[in-house]
Amino acid sequence: MATCQGWRLKRYGRFIPGSGEKGGKPWKVFEATGNKPGIFLQILESGYLLVLQGQECLDTVPLLCASGSLKVHQKSDNLMFQFIVGGESRMMRMQFDGSSKQEAVKECTSAVEKLTEYIPVTTQKDTLPPSNQTLAGKSAPVKQVACFILQGIKM
Repeated sequence: MATCQGWRLKRYGRFIPGSGEKGGKPWKVFEATGNKPGIFLQILESGYLLVLQGQECLDTVPLLCASGSLKVHQKSDNLMFQFIVGGESRMMRMQFDGSSKQEAVKECTSAVEKLTEYIPVTTQKDTLPPSNQTLAGKSAPVKQVACFILQGIKM
């Protein structure tokens, strides 16, 4: 029997290619609110990443042999994925849950540690601006791959 590790997610979003051109929303977002079941990320030892909401599997991503086609980036309590399936580029984003922002970042970091057993993960460290500088005025350098993944994501 395969074992797995799991993490609770606050929200999960999947980019739907072409839906923006058809008048739909480009991101399908799932949240664990109200009477909806919780959302969980599971990484199976067999090398699969699963995103589950209750008994429903929202996504399955094979991690083995995916280092060339799967890119993962951590920023704070979020993981962003970009990969190619059947010649079509796909993206997904997950925000980890916790009783505080620090706990959510810790959960995300724990998931990254497990993911790095299968694929490389880039990380952007959070930095606080000096007390006399606002967040809006801060421009931090970001790797180009992260910029592509982060564009257009509203969660």
